[in-house]
Amino acid sequence: MTTSDRKPGERGRRAPAGAAVLREDVTEAIRAAVFEELAAVGYARMSIEGIARRAGVGKTAVYRRWRSKLHLVLDLVSALAVQGLPTPDTGTLEGDLRLLYEVTSRALRHPVASQVVPDLLAEAARNPEIEAALQKALREGQHGVASGIVAQAVARGDLRADLTGADEALALDLMSGPLYWRAVVVRGHLPEGYLEGLARATAAALEAL
Repeated sequence: MTTSDRKPGERGRRAPAGAAVLREDVTEAIRAAVFEELAAVGYARMSIEGIARRAGVGKTAVYRRWRSKLHLVLDLVSALAVQGLPTPDTGTLEGDLRLLYEVTSRALRHPVASQVVPDLLAEAARNPEIEAALQKALREGQHGVASGIVAQAVARGDLRADLTGADEALALDLMSGPLYWRAVVVRGHLPEGYLEGLARATAAALEAL
């Protein structure tokens, strides 16, 4: 049976017999609607009906792509791991850290992210699948960039070349932990000069390893 994605009232040519056409613009509209719905009502109250209404599509368009809201959220969270941030390369360790913190801080302060991330972290405590997907996204995204900064610092001679596995793990925690604590847990306004001070203090801590 031929299937296609159409918004209510939309007409178009029929797809070839037997083909299942999943329009990319509809898929992107659904993904955007998921983030908006998560920010508005949270994961527990989020529904396929609400997502479809925000996206301007029927529920069947959502179910053609994902079996449930859990699979939908898992797919979106997992996609964050491959998007990632480019590794800063300013020529100094402190400069790289400052740029990393500026970009990450802007992302975490986004109105949608500031609502969605804490909600998913809370839901992860109750749902092992969401926990695994969220950990993968955060580790592969943020830690991938942090590892690149460490490698560049070692190559420049800013950090010693014989860092052990434990030292490198500690370095990644030092780089990523404080800003997430402040932005996601404390959720307070960042004072003027906070990111500069954090970059300076983190660089000094890394150089002392």
